[in-house]
Amino acid sequence: MLKLIFFLLFLLPVCFMNKMYWMVQVLLFFSSFLFILFNNFFSSWVEISYFLGCDMLSYGLILLSLWICSLMLMASESVYKLNNYKNLFLLNVLCLLVLLVLTFSSMSLFMFYLFFESSLIPTLFLILGWGYQPERLQAGIYLLFYTLLVSLPMLVGIFYLMDMTNTMNFYLMSNFMFNYDLLYFCLMCAFLVKMPMFLVHLWLPKAHVEAPVSGSMILAGIMLKLGGYGMLRVISMLQFMNLKYSFIFVSISLVGGVLVSFVCLRQTDLKALIAYSSVAHMGIVLGGLLTMTYWGMTGSYSLMIAHGLCSSGLFCLANVSYERLGSRSLLINKGLLNFMPAMALWWFLLSSGNMAAPPTLNLLGEISLLNSLVSWSWVSMIMLAFLSFFSAAYTLYLYSFSQHGKIFSGVYSFSGGKVREYLLMFLHWFPLNLLIMKSESCFLWI
Repeated sequence: MLKLIFFLLFLLPVCFMNKMYWMVQVLLFFSSFLFILFNNFFSSWVEISYFLGCDMLSYGLILLSLWICSLMLMASESVYKLNNYKNLFLLNVLCLLVLLVLTFSSMSLFMFYLFFESSLIPTLFLILGWGYQPERLQAGIYLLFYTLLVSLPMLVGIFYLMDMTNTMNFYLMSNFMFNYDLLYFCLMCAFLVKMPMFLVHLWLPKAHVEAPVSGSMILAGIMLKLGGYGMLRVISMLQFMNLKYSFIFVSISLVGGVLVSFVCLRQTDLKALIAYSSVAHMGIVLGGLLTMTYWGMTGSYSLMIAHGLCSSGLFCLANVSYERLGSRSLLINKGLLNFMPAMALWWFLLSSGNMAAPPTLNLLGEISLLNSLVSWSWVSMIMLAFLSFFSAAYTLYLYSFSQHGKIFSGVYSFSGGKVREYLLMFLHWFPLNLLIMKSESCFLWI
């Protein structure tokens, strides 16, 4: 693991060299390619050093982080073209990437907590520094306070665990079982906000709408997965408590998913619609994860990776339209089929991924989650049916409203996409459909 982290750290000075923007981006792709070659294990911990280690669960998420961060630089060409503090932008993205890799590869719960919270800072800088509207300040404060409010109890919970077990190592701690209510809430709440669970999800749409395209990509692609990853790690110690309380969170998630789907159907802002759909997807992930069944745990992991690629791709598409039309409103982004015919294909492919059409990885994840939730309680079928139906409904609404209809009169020309944009879409969509062929890596990590 250390070789990867050193590779990224030595990239930091390159950010400040002139005309090195694309070089950094290519090197990040190179590092993700190298990391794919590191896959020499199946379900045990490997590459262990004093505090770093990697198992299948970390591996997929680190690879996703490297991939999304390289695509972020690709999508943010406007930062490079307009010379909008591009060196600092590169530095920010790389710092964020280093922190994420450290978060996912920490073997100690405390180190995980430390990097988990640190990754908030570069994200905040991305939103405050490169965001579009003046409300980005409020969005940044929302993000900060929601996350920080619940992370202090978690720190106290970690100290309590250390006191009880005398170890912070995930592998050693999984042998312990705690039957302490307050500890459960202390450890879980931080992850529930980060997921985000319905009722504590308000920071997410705000942050997405105000963030630049790279901020949205990292938020949708990786930040939401931190909560799920942390939960998968600590839930083994809290099994008794989870059996007692999980029905609360599962119910909130499923009902919340349906309510958020209704909210999606009323959105006129492209980015807000995609952001709210993320909340609905993460709701079902959380529900499946808390059932603690084999299907639920592995399905939530698969859907997290699939959602990271799919949502990120949709945000890129929204940004492509925004760069052409100067607006994200669905009232102006109409009839894009006439305006950018070639992009309509990508809109279609990624929208179908968003509603879990085969052969995307989303389908595999959702089927497993449906299986786990229905086996947990058949009553959940009611909400799951609504959730699946409205998931398709708002995705079709997004696709048909943006592609069909009378083109906005202020747009008088035809616009093709750039090669960079097609490549960007392809690199989101291709792994999404390819990974279902290699589903054992999503399912045999447990």
